[in-house]
Amino acid sequence: MEPLLPDSARPACERFLGLLEHWNRTHALTALPQSARFEELILDSWALVPDLASLGPGETVVDFGTGMGIPAVVLAIARPDLRVVALDKSRKKIAFVRQVALELQLPSLEPVALRAEDLPPLGASLGVSKAVGSPALLAQWWVRHGRADAPLLLLKSEGWSQEELPGPGWSLRPRTYRLPTRGDRVILELRKETGP
Repeated sequence: MEPLLPDSARPACERFLGLLEHWNRTHALTALPQSARFEELILDSWALVPDLASLGPGETVVDFGTGMGIPAVVLAIARPDLRVVALDKSRKKIAFVRQVALELQLPSLEPVALRAEDLPPLGASLGVSKAVGSPALLAQWWVRHGRADAPLLLLKSEGWSQEELPGPGWSLRPRTYRLPTRGDRVILELRKETGP
């Protein structure tokens, strides 16, 4: 199934891409060609939006290794009532996300320039990440920042099973989706298993 971006979200997403193009000229935020950005950044991130439906207003979503704000910015556009923490150790990239939050008027988007290990626990209801580290590494960060029963969703390519996976005590559930021209992708859902 392909992610579908509603018309109501398109202007903000296109504004984000415009800001990215402007900043990218001087700050080299992404090597992705301009022609691929809508599908690879916006549509790919939108695949996570259905998972926000179970979250109530004010709940926290954390995006590990957000880079230029993907998928955090798209999730904040989709659900401005959620607290979306965009976490990355790169101050340059977080400065861009901070500007995006101001220009797109996304007050609940919270850019944070720190390593996941150095941030006080967030108690997040949902964790997300795209193209950052192995599932094993992200699971370690999620133990620190996620609620015990909350899922961590990783945007991955089809080769995710070749990466280092978390050890016993974790359930992994892959869900496939398709981008219009860039092929099959996977949302890998990780949950810490609770006792019997």
